[in-house]
Amino acid sequence: MIMDRHSNVHILKILPEFLAPLLTKEKNFEVRYNDRKYRAGDLLVLREWHPQSGLYTGRWMCAQISYILDDPRYCKEGYVVLGLKFIES
Repeated sequence: MIMDRHSNVHILKILPEFLAPLLTKEKNFEVRYNDRKYRAGDLLVLREWHPQSGLYTGRWMCAQISYILDDPRYCKEGYVVLGLKFIES
């Protein structure tokens, strides 16, 4: 894992159906609204959130952003696809 003094840590909610394939490594990307100005090298702490109860489940994972796709030909305006590198705990 490479972090520099300009890297940020983003603690985010994630729904169970999107966390599950990340935990099994079937998925290695995340689609997010870019309201945080994500950058390669930033860390994501993804905390599973259950919308019906409005509570966190206790499951989570950490990943580093390795690539950002923000090309308007492929991404809805304001959104990015974040390529992720898994961080083993």
